[in-house]
Amino acid sequence: KLAQHIQTKLDETRNINLTLHVGMLNIVFVRVSTTETDRRLRIFHENLKTAEKLQTLDQGSAEYGVTKFSDLTEEEFRSTYLNPLLSQWTLHRPMKPAPTAKGPAPDSWDWRDHGAVSPVKNQGMCGSCWAFSVTGNIEGQWFLKNGTLLSLSEQELVDCDGLDQACRGGLPSNAYEAIEKLGGLETETDYTYKGHKQTCDFTDRKVAAYINSSLEISKDEKEIAAWLAEKGPISVALNAFAMQFYRKGVSHPMKIFCNPWMIDHAVLLVGYGERNGIPFWAIKNSWGEDYGEEGYYYLYRGSNACGINKMCSSAVVN
Repeated sequence: KLAQHIQTKLDETRNINLTLHVGMLNIVFVRVSTTETDRRLRIFHENLKTAEKLQTLDQGSAEYGVTKFSDLTEEEFRSTYLNPLLSQWTLHRPMKPAPTAKGPAPDSWDWRDHGAVSPVKNQGMCGSCWAFSVTGNIEGQWFLKNGTLLSLSEQELVDCDGLDQACRGGLPSNAYEAIEKLGGLETETDYTYKGHKQTCDFTDRKVAAYINSSLEISKDEKEIAAWLAEKGPISVALNAFAMQFYRKGVSHPMKIFCNPWMIDHAVLLVGYGERNGIPFWAIKNSWGEDYGEEGYYYLYRGSNACGINKMCSSAVVN
């Protein structure tokens, strides 16, 4: 019924969407070439078809449709906003396994309600999601240890992490190691995000937060939930194919759209719960507040959807 409703709305608004999209092409992106505009419209049409397929086959309550990425091909989207290095997740630096939580997970939990999550950020046209995932985790760990929520610098990692590849991708396990070697992270204010690699400008006297080590968290979703509720937000990664078309609701793509072994985007797990009986993970993304639900993506919890359990980790602050 939901799919039929969304399909009807898409049909009713297609002409409006196309008109608005032409305006977006010409005004926002300044694509003045008629040939290029025609190409983008063809891509937009194809992406609408993909969104409609996702909508029809979604097993949750998500709404898919027109997003700010609707005029990008899958390859353009992947190469600009995602992280190809995460496909090598089985080769990531081994980390010490995290001890299990002391008790079972509460029915729901959200670290946004407890002050451990900074505002949503925007990585821009740079595949630096790995840096945002890791800084988000460390922001939470630092808050829980010291009672102060800092916004930490992703640009420091883009510029100074010699183990990763800046806008071409990276692994959280490498980032933790790089932060330990550097001696810590500066704040976002002191080392502002630019969205492209620059010469490293790290100053140790400006270090605002440090870590002592890092841990790899269980791949069992119940244990992940228990650890999150007890210890703080978790750096995770997932297959982001459906995220290009996501607007709101709890996303539960079929595996044909969301291969759990092909993860390509790092994010921050901040909570979990249920909506109308559908269990979800609350995921802080790094594509700005105009993405999804005020910058957040909600993914079905309980079936290892999109590989959400494959690469869960956290820094340790002693």
